Amino acid sequence: MRIQLRLVSLESMSEFEPGRLVRLAPGVHRLVAPNASPLTGPGTNTFLLGEPPTAVIDPGPAAPEHLAAIRQAAPRLTHVFVTHTHPDHSPGARPLAESSGALLVGLPAPRGEHQDETFVPDVKPQRDQCFALEGLTLRAVDTPGHASNHVCYVLEEQGLLFSGDHLLDGVTPVIPPPDGDMAAYLESLRRLRDYPLRAIAPGHGRLLGDPLAVIDGVIAHRLRREAKVLAALEQAGRASLDALLALVYQDKNTWLHRLARSSLEAHLIKLEREGRCMRDGDLWTVCRA
Repeated sequence: MRIQLRLVSLESMSEFEPGRLVRLAPGVHRLVAPNASPLTGPGTNTFLLGEPPTAVIDPGPAAPEHLAAIRQAAPRLTHVFVTHTHPDHSPGARPLAESSGALLVGLPAPRGEHQDETFVPDVKPQRDQCFALEGLTLRAVDTPGHASNHVCYVLEEQGLLFSGDHLLDGVTPVIPPPDGDMAAYLESLRRLRDYPLRAIAPGHGRLLGDPLAVIDGVIAHRLRREAKVLAALEQAGRASLDALLALVYQDKNTWLHRLARSSLEAHLIKLEREGRCMRDGDLWTVCRA
């Protein structure tokens, strides 16, 4: 049975107050974690599934007040799903499982900085593995790119994609090497086009309608940025990452350049693997035919 999803308007940002349980559709509620910042927007979206809720997607940080709100809304918790193990998405998973006995579902944390190593899953979902949740079906879709262990989840009954940081409200995610991979990110985006989606529930921000337009828009944006990388290399001849940053991201505020630098490097690594540019120490050069 398909249900009507309520897309949140710009005028409804009060619904992103931390701790406020917001009903998005029958069997779908959202709690926003108290971790608002320039990187997390109003905070991490924690989604609760079921009537009453028995499953959680991305419990967010292990803030006691947030975990208490989750347990109050879902006293019979059976599953905790995690999209990826960045510290704004998964640290609440382990204490929730310990207090409820719920199964932890997701992929283990890769080695590296900014990973939540406390997350040790009971179930490592395979592509298209489905989980039955008292009248609802949640399908796992592996979507590496922003993180190598990123997984999106599709609520089958209404075509709602829980996208974690793979697709976001109004911004494109940072692709941070070495764990982040631009080629994998683009491939994962194209894979999502094959699913019958009606809306996207991102890890931060509002529900997004017209999923295909959102996905195609992000792919087009990344390919335009890639073209700027190649054009900047052509212009510079040889250039360091920081020199290219000023050329490729001149349309962005300088305070964003630290984040953009990671995505720029991911683009260059992708182009190097494709034989379209090469690295010599700290300098990059276009490969000419």
